[in-house]
Amino acid sequence: MIRSMEETSPEDYRDIGLKSGLEIHQQLDTERKLFCRCPVLPYTDSFDAQVLRHMRPTLSELGEYDGTALMEFKTRKDIVYQINKNTICTYEIDDTPPFELNRQALEIGLEITMLLNCKLVSEIHVQRKQYLDGSIPAGFQRTTILGVDGWVPFRGRRIDIVQLGLEEDACREVSDMAHRRVYLTDRLGIPLIETVTAPQMRTPEEVAAVARVLSRLARSSGKVRRGIGAARQDVNVSVNGGMRVEIKGVARIPEIPLLVHNEAFRQVSLLEIREELLRRGIRAGGLSNAVHDVSSVLRGTAYGPAAEALQLGLGVTAVLLRGFAGILSTPTQPGRTFADEISDRVRVIACLDRLPNILHDGFQGESLSASEWDRLRGHAGAGPKDALVVVWGGEDDLRTAVSEIAIRAGEALEGVVNETRQSFSDGTNGFERILPGPNRMYPDTDLAPMAIGHDLIERVRSSLPERPWEREERYVTAGVPGESARQMSLSPLRHEYDRSLQESCYGPAELMHFFLSTLNHILDEAGLEEIPDEDLVQVLALSGEAGLPIEGAEAVLRRLLNEGGTIRETVARTEVPGRQTVKTAVRKAMETLSTWSMDQERVERYLTGRVRRDLEGLPGGAEVLTVVREELKYAAPRSTEGG
Repeated sequence: MIRSMEETSPEDYRDIGLKSGLEIHQQLDTERKLFCRCPVLPYTDSFDAQVLRHMRPTLSELGEYDGTALMEFKTRKDIVYQINKNTICTYEIDDTPPFELNRQALEIGLEITMLLNCKLVSEIHVQRKQYLDGSIPAGFQRTTILGVDGWVPFRGRRIDIVQLGLEEDACREVSDMAHRRVYLTDRLGIPLIETVTAPQMRTPEEVAAVARVLSRLARSSGKVRRGIGAARQDVNVSVNGGMRVEIKGVARIPEIPLLVHNEAFRQVSLLEIREELLRRGIRAGGLSNAVHDVSSVLRGTAYGPAAEALQLGLGVTAVLLRGFAGILSTPTQPGRTFADEISDRVRVIACLDRLPNILHDGFQGESLSASEWDRLRGHAGAGPKDALVVVWGGEDDLRTAVSEIAIRAGEALEGVVNETRQSFSDGTNGFERILPGPNRMYPDTDLAPMAIGHDLIERVRSSLPERPWEREERYVTAGVPGESARQMSLSPLRHEYDRSLQESCYGPAELMHFFLSTLNHILDEAGLEEIPDEDLVQVLALSGEAGLPIEGAEAVLRRLLNEGGTIRETVARTEVPGRQTVKTAVRKAMETLSTWSMDQERVERYLTGRVRRDLEGLPGGAEVLTVVREELKYAAPRSTEGG
């Protein structure tokens, strides 16, 4: 079932049983990495050396292998790490044991855990989490849980926080082609928190909205990193009858709704495919397929990918899927079909990543000729109810590809399978790896348990910042518009705003406009990014004390930035022009009008702006506009030619 998001209502999502949760990863703004003393520096593409690694799975405590690790092992990847000497040491490449856990990162993590209303653990136990994709040179990530059973408010209800973990970030991927994957290690080891919500969101829009709530809360601490790659969202999605599927590494919150929508209806489509196969009498364990070498059958073909493979001495194989006629052409996402589910597996696991990498007999587009398909079907013994999948490549890769085609076809009888999937820019997604299970985790024997003492907890608790929704509510109660209150609740200047509200005579709304809008214009005019916080608060306090309106404080700030001097002296020589001075300025501005053909509102806006510039922003816009309107009543309109 394919449906656009625009035509899907909340009731439609309820009918398919959409459930979604989040795993939000946020880097912490620390000076050092989590388990070594390397500095956290800006990302760089430069490197001083390269390290080659091959990954292999290890047994869990129960003597079992994790399915994801086994899948990655099949890919037979060469993993290359590009190392910059300024951001890496022997710990990151697993040549020395870890240092003690970074205390700065721990305290920031505990602060955010408390802000999420979580119950703190009494003792930290570091675990190893296997990653055989090569993103961590050691083959595992060190991670620990700081708190559980928290919550955040959301639209009159609570969204439960399952847990908050503290862990080290992984490498940045540079490229992944065939059997070679390249990483940069500058991001490796940066402290990271992972916030896991319960699957309580019921529409795609709700998922994005909750992600914003959690992002705002982390930012409210002022102790998390900003910028590209500093925060990433994993989105878990399921529908009635389906299984949890994780969309990995969504970089931007606005991308979430379409990804969730398309994944939900992909699962609905997979469940419909399952029902169709069952109607055809195909049962789990009873799927029949056969593999045929068809290199000789296709010798001389005009179909480009197969012809090129044969010219290079590679093989071409056909996999017969009994009872699958038409199934591979079934749409699963916009522009994608069930055949893409198979193609993804071949691309990721067999490393046949040059697309197209498979072809099937129901494909609409460039394909083999009708006579070639007839010969192939005859060679494979295919009947009218069967489907044929053709794949090409080197001997080892072809063997893996054939196996994955059969595995993915068999999984169609399960409906939806647990997977981690990668997001695409068009809002669709593709297979990345099998969803990891509990066998990937085991205790870290290099680090002893660490108690979280009462003194540490109280020190962190005593300096907790106000939660964003609490601050926003306080601003709205004071009479500030809702959107302005939301912006200020996250603004880096929120503390200066609060101080100015206490120490100056200006009201909440006019101060809010000053901090969110006017201040940016003043700084842009002066070519500055910021001014000292103390100076800003003092300008507002002394200007109010001198009886200047908020526009007077703006004029004081402009003069300070342009002319220098002390704040008190500048306030003392700043006066609000009298009414006659304003009238004179308005009349002078009217002489600059080249045409009176503009509508009244545009004329008023132009004159008010011109006068306020001429008088350094004084008096306020409302007062100037009053004088402008009075003067316009008595002014004789000029011709449209000006004069």
